[in-house]
Parts: sequence; C-alpha cells; structure tokens
Amino acid sequence: MKLRLFIIVASSLLLFSCNSRPDTNTRTQNQDETEGEAKIGVLIVSHGSHSPNWRQMLLDVETRVEAEILKTGVAEVRSAFMEYTEPSIASQLKTFDQEGFSEVIIVPLFLTVSTHTADDIQNIVGMQSNPDVQGKLKEEGIEVYQPEASVTLTPLLDFPGYLKKNVARRYRDLSQDKGNEGVVLVAYGSKPYEQQWTELIVEIGKYLKAQEEMDHISYAWCGHIVHFDSKPTARAVEQVLSVKEKAVVIPILVAVDEKFQEGNIVEGIQAGDPSGEGVLYKPDAVLPDPEIDRWVIDIVAETLK
Repeated sequence: MKLRLFIIVASSLLLFSCNSRPDTNTRTQNQDETEGEAKIGVLIVSHGSHSPNWRQMLLDVETRVEAEILKTGVAEVRSAFMEYTEPSIASQLKTFDQEGFSEVIIVPLFLTVSTHTADDIQNIVGMQSNPDVQGKLKEEGIEVYQPEASVTLTPLLDFPGYLKKNVARRYRDLSQDKGNEGVVLVAYGSKPYEQQWTELIVEIGKYLKAQEEMDHISYAWCGHIVHFDSKPTARAVEQVLSVKEKAVVIPILVAVDEKFQEGNIVEGIQAGDPSGEGVLYKPDAVLPDPEIDRWVIDIVAETLK
C-alpha cells in the first residue's frame, strides 16, 4: 500500500512542480524557455495493441478532447502508442521538435502503475536513462528519443477515482436482480506490481459493495500476470455461481481488444458456466467514458497552471 501511495503522490509532484523545480526529471531540455515564448503540445499516450478497434478507441479520445484542450492555449494535441504500432511516442516527439514546440505534456492513459509507466515511458522520452530498460526496449523494437522540448508527465487513470464510478455504471447497465447476483472483475495485471493492481481492483470492489449494495465479488487476471490463461476467470465465475444465481462479469481493461473481451474472458466464462445461463457479460471496456475525457482536459489545464 505504501508503494502505491508513494507512486500516486510522486505523480502529483511531477504534475505540479514542473515550473518551480526545473531540475527534476519531469523536464528534459529547453529550461530557459519563458512562459510567453512557450509553444505547448499535448501527447496522449497509451499502451498499444495489435487490434485496430483497440487503437481506434484510444485515438477517439484525442478527437473528443482536442477542441477543449486547444482553448487552453495548447497549440496541438496528438496521440501515441508505446508499442506494436505507429504513431509511436518517439515519432510524435520528433514531430513536435520539428515544428518548434518547447513544451510537451504527456498524458498516459494507463489504469495504474506497471513497468510501462514506472520505467518504459520515462526511458523512451529521456526522463530516465536506465541501460537495462533501454536495452529491453531496443530488443522489442521500441525507439528511445530524448526530445529538445521539455516534457511533463501527468498522473495515471487511478489517480482521480473515475475508475470506480466507471465500473459501477457498467455494472448497473448489466444488472437484472442485485439480490441474486455477484460480480467478477477481470483485469490485466502486472507481475512486478501485482500488489498495486490487487489493491486497485479490491478498492473498486469495495466501492461496488458500498454503492450498489453488492455482497459478493470475485477477481481474476487475464493478462501476462497469468500468461493470458482463461482459467482464473473460469474459477472466479465458478466461485460466484456457487453462492449466487448470476455472475456479472466486468472487464477492467482500457479499451476493447478482441483477444481479451471476445477471446480470453469468454473462454473463461464458458468454462466457469457450461450451461451458458448464469453469466451476464458485455465485451466492453473503461472507454469510452465522458468523465475520463473530462479528466484529460482538466489535467492538462491543471498542468498548464
């Protein structure tokens, strides 16, 4: 718990100290730029996926927030994927440099801490220089690029608390009879940060219990933390159906990737409920969500202050 709290607090300090402490690692170069001369860009960063549908759901965030962000004095809004596809973080930062931007605010659309948010992104943009991390990135074909523009990194999606409201809303959309239902929350997970991911989904579960009067919630991983195995989802479904008539399964994933929402999770549901009658499920994701769009706009405005 202490580690996760430290990371959240540290993220807040990164956000609000960019002008008062130019020697911190939230900045890269161009420290002599004045506010009046600054040409500021925003880069919305997400993980990346082989799924075109997943990528489009993230690109749609940029489309929905761009007009409002540009009203704040930002000159341009772009999106980038950390891996698998273009536009990459490095290619977008190169474009900002070529167009004479002096400041870039990076908004990472990640649920909570992982190796990507704690190490990879910082090394990709030159905020950290870890030879081991950079060697791994090179092996994976991910380019490292330290921009001429100064870089500020904002907090992750677990910071404002919108994930709890998001999951509660999606539960209400599926629910048919609260008294006879339990919930299965399925998340991706991160092995090095399993404690922090566990705390995240347990906190979401507590919120559901309090707000929706739920009395039974089970949890499962579907990502590399369990080697993309569907059995954890099956066990979680079986556990809920052992005490309830229905299991409402909710993916806690940023966007819809067919590999997970229509593959891994469905396989787990079918194994855990062979009758096909006990599960309420929609292959959806955290996005789209107007409150998260609003948060992206607001966090950029706060960073500009």
